[in-house]
Amino acid sequence: MTPTRHLAIYAASEANSRGRALPEPAPKYRGEYQRDRDRIIHATAFRRLLYKTQVFVNHEGDMYRTRLTHSLEVAQIARTVARALSLNEDLAEAICLAHDLGHTPFGHAGQDALNACMRDYGGFEHNLQSLRVVDELERRYASFAGLNLCFETREGILKHCSLANARALGELGQRFIERTQPGLEAQLANVADEIAYNNHDVDDGLRAGLITLDQLTEIPFLASTVEIISQRYGHMAHSLLCREVVREMIDTLVTDLLRSSHAAIAAAGPQSIDDVRRAAGPLILFGSEQALNQRSLKGFLREHLYAHPRVREMTEQAHATVTGLFERFMADNSAMPAHHAERASNQRKLLGDAGAARVVADYIAGMTDRFALSLRER
Repeated sequence: MTPTRHLAIYAASEANSRGRALPEPAPKYRGEYQRDRDRIIHATAFRRLLYKTQVFVNHEGDMYRTRLTHSLEVAQIARTVARALSLNEDLAEAICLAHDLGHTPFGHAGQDALNACMRDYGGFEHNLQSLRVVDELERRYASFAGLNLCFETREGILKHCSLANARALGELGQRFIERTQPGLEAQLANVADEIAYNNHDVDDGLRAGLITLDQLTEIPFLASTVEIISQRYGHMAHSLLCREVVREMIDTLVTDLLRSSHAAIAAAGPQSIDDVRRAAGPLILFGSEQALNQRSLKGFLREHLYAHPRVREMTEQAHATVTGLFERFMADNSAMPAHHAERASNQRKLLGDAGAARVVADYIAGMTDRFALSLRER
C-alpha cells in the first residue's frame, strides 16, 4: 500500500471508508482510492470520452475540448485544491475522471433528447448513468459486474438524484432523502467541474469565433480581468490575450475557492467526515462575490454561446440523431448488437417496455458522436 499522506481529520481516508459493495483483498502497491482511479482510467467508457462532445461536435475540429479533456482538466483543478486543503487527492481525482462516464454523445443536447425519449420509462440523467456505468455496465472483471468502486467514489459521482431514484439506491441514496452532504472530496469535484466547464467553454467559444472578448467585457468582473492582463503584459496577440484572460479567471476562482472553503471548514469545525456529511450546507464553496460572478458567466454563456445559431444547429442534429436511433431500436431490438438485443429482450420480459427502453438508452448513451452519426446514416 502507498504511504499515507497527511490528511485532515475530516478528509476521506481508507480508515473511515465505507468500502466496496463486494469486499476485495487490499491492493499491494497503492491505496484503495488510487485503485478506483486506475480502474476508471482503464474503463471502456473512459476511452470513449475522447470522442464525445463538450460543446462542439467532435468532428468540428481537433482543437476543441471533448469530455475526456474536460474530465482531465476538472481532475487537475480538484487535485490542486485537495492538496492545499489536505483532502484526499486520489479520491478527488477518481471522482472527477468518472463524473461524465454516463454522458451521451452530443453533450447536453444528447442528454436532453434521450431524457425526452425516456420520459415514459423513468427518464435519463447522466449522473445516474455514470453510476450505472461503474456499478453495472462496465464488464472487465470476472468476479463482478462494473468496477466495484469504493462507496466514497460512487458518492461523488452521483451529484444529483431524484427522490424516487434515491430510494432505490439504498445507502448511497440516503443523503438525498435526508438532505445531508457528501464528503469534501465529492463537493470539491462538483465545484471543480463548474470552474472547468465555464471557463473552458469561454476558451473554446473565443477560439471558434462564436463569442468575442468585447462581448465578455460587458460583464464587469471580466472587464476588470482583461484590464489586469493588459496592464500586466501590454500589447500581445489577440489569441494569447484570450488565453491569459481565461487563465487569470481560473486562478482567481481557485484562489477564492480555497480561501472561502478554508473559512467555512474552520467555522463548522468538523472532526470527521461524518461531521462534514451532517453540516448544514456545503463547505467547499465560493465567496459571495465570486459565486455571483460565476452566475453572471453562466448566464452569458447560455445567451451568447449555447444559443448561438451554429451551436443550435448542432443541437438540432443531435436531437434528431438520438431520437431516430431510440425509435429504431425500440421498434426492433435486433437492430442493436446481439449482446444488447439479448439484454433488451430479457428486460422486456421482466419489466415490459421500460426494461427494454433502459437497455436502448444504455446503448445510445455509450456511443461516441461520430459512431452515432454514422449509425444514423446507415
